[in-house]
Amino acid sequence: MKMHRPPALKPGDTVAVICGSSPVHTPERLASGLRALEHVGLRPEVFATATDPGSVYDYLAGTDEQRAAELTRALTDPKYAAVFLARGGYGIQRTLEKLDWNAIDPSRPKVVVGYSDATALLEALVVKLGWVSLFGPMVACSGFYEGPDEYDFKELMRLLFNPAEVKGLAFPGFRTLVSGQAEGITLGGTATLIAASLGTDTSHPADGAIVLFEDVDELPFRLDRVLTQIRRSGYLDGVAGIILGTFTECGEPEQVDALLAERLGDLGVPILAGANLGHNTAMQTYPVGVRASLDADLGTLTYLMPVLEG
Repeated sequence: MKMHRPPALKPGDTVAVICGSSPVHTPERLASGLRALEHVGLRPEVFATATDPGSVYDYLAGTDEQRAAELTRALTDPKYAAVFLARGGYGIQRTLEKLDWNAIDPSRPKVVVGYSDATALLEALVVKLGWVSLFGPMVACSGFYEGPDEYDFKELMRLLFNPAEVKGLAFPGFRTLVSGQAEGITLGGTATLIAASLGTDTSHPADGAIVLFEDVDELPFRLDRVLTQIRRSGYLDGVAGIILGTFTECGEPEQVDALLAERLGDLGVPILAGANLGHNTAMQTYPVGVRASLDADLGTLTYLMPVLEG
């Protein structure tokens, strides 16, 4: 598949801020995140889903139809140079079910940023449109709403405005779970969302890919179930390499490490653990859909192509 790279952003660009999943229950955090975008010269436009309090279900921002319509408008209207998810939670699978992909021109990619529940959207963008997207911090979430001096925010903006300067990622606290090097397209994100998309028309198998897995608030037996489902589905057949990010509130770190090693270590591919990608960490931004080289011994991911155009 040919991947389409979105153009880099520039000061003055208008960007859409939407919720594809759960509502923002802390409006002051959203307001602070919007100020951070304005600080770097962007012009955020807040869609109705980002301020919906949970009018249908308290865990969903608006209706499925509303979220799908707003996402379609944000992805198709040339007014918007980028789409920023305000938060994750739950609901993007319901949004994807209502989305008309035929309404979106694959040849006009734009930046899409989110993580956690947004994992399913980023994977769908690869499958349906061949778009490169970004697993990165969200507007009303930690690492963004605290302000423009936050590490997560600065790393994201550096990539968005100066992609030529960002050659890859280095993980200072990495651990080599399985030694070696690998090359492939970057995929993955939050493991539970990868598992939830299996069997749908927006799931992308990891054959020949470097896959990121991270998660949050999953007890060890539930994490075991997710990883086992991913294994049994055939998703990992032919995987080139694996990056393991944060697994916050998933049990004792030693227990989680042992589980990850037992469930993934026998695949015979390089595996790097301890990457600062995911929940509750000083988070780097991970591109989805870019050819890259993983070195599990040096703790690096090197891009073999620029993440964005320009």
